[in-house]
Order: sequence, then C-alpha cells, then structure tokens
Amino acid sequence: MFSNKANKIFQTVIDKYHVVNTVDQSFENPYDRNTHLIEHLLYRKCWIDTVQWHYEDIIRDPQIDPVAALTLKRKIDASNQDRTDMVEYIDGYFLDQYIDVKIKDAATINTESPAWAVDRMSILALKIYHMNEEATRTDASSEHINTCQKKLDILLEQRIDLSTALDQLLEDISKGNKYMKVYKQMKMYNDDELNPVLRALK
Repeated sequence: MFSNKANKIFQTVIDKYHVVNTVDQSFENPYDRNTHLIEHLLYRKCWIDTVQWHYEDIIRDPQIDPVAALTLKRKIDASNQDRTDMVEYIDGYFLDQYIDVKIKDAATINTESPAWAVDRMSILALKIYHMNEEATRTDASSEHINTCQKKLDILLEQRIDLSTALDQLLEDISKGNKYMKVYKQMKMYNDDELNPVLRALK
C-alpha cells in the first residue's frame, strides 16, 4: 500500500532530523529522483514539514528578538511556498501514474487531491512523534502524561483512517472510478505583480 511506504519514509525523516535536532542542519536526500522519484518527493516533503514544525516552535518564544522573529517569519513564508510546491510535484507524479487510465462515465472527483492527503499524513506523523514525546516524559505529571496519551491514541487512529482513505482514493483513481486534477495554488502574497504592497515597491 502506498500509505505504508509514505508513513515509513516520514518516520525515517523525523528520526533523522532529531539526531541533530536543529533547524539549520544540512539536508541530504537519500533517494535519487531519477530512480526513486516518489520516495525522493516524500522524503523532501516531510523534511520541509519537520523543519517548519520547529520554526513554528521557535517563533512562539515570547522572548524572541524582534529582528530574529522577522527573519524567521520570512523563513516560514519560504517554507510554506516550498511545501505547496512539493504538494504539486507529488500530484504531478500521480497524474503521470494514472495518465492512461480510462475514466468511467460515472467517475467523481474527490474534495482533495492525493498529494494534499499526503500533506496531512506528513503533518500527522509529526504530531504523533511529538505527542509521543510528551506522553513518555519522565519529568511530567501523571495528569499530563495521561492527557497526552489519550491525544496520542486519537492521532494514531487518525493515521489509520487517513492512510486507509488515501489508499482507497488511489485505488479508485487507478480503476477510473474517480479522477483527479491539479490546481496550482496561485498564491498572491509572494508575487510582486499580485500583492499590492510588493507592487508599490517596484
């Protein structure tokens, strides 16, 4: 199942990141995009999400220097753009995979594309990792641990449900029961022609 492959790669990425556990560590993708394209894309996607997760932690420090906060905000903006770009690349991969499928007359379109489900799975993997950390802390109260364990149980159930739904969606697409489209995000705030503030600076 595709979801098994994705979840294993996400876990590998998150474990790898936490060996050094710093947002400015170097990145190396172990998968060659020419021979293992989807693995390459999934690994890169989760790495972006993992770094951004920790950016979001850092910027919430109430004592953060305002100049450093602005610099970090720019990094978060750039990371968000990378994240959506990777979603489009992954959907492009799926489009190529199913390009020859004959779509049935009664086929329907899903509310989200496969890659946006992958995006949710990647974030969910991060939630599970960090909630597990909280549920197994030795310096936390029993109340904290019990609360986090209950949340972790729900997150694990969500992963089963989301993984099952994604695999079913891909199967439906492969059989022509559903079809997919890729809509570019068309974000406006990073474009100096579409953002009036940036346009005014030209």
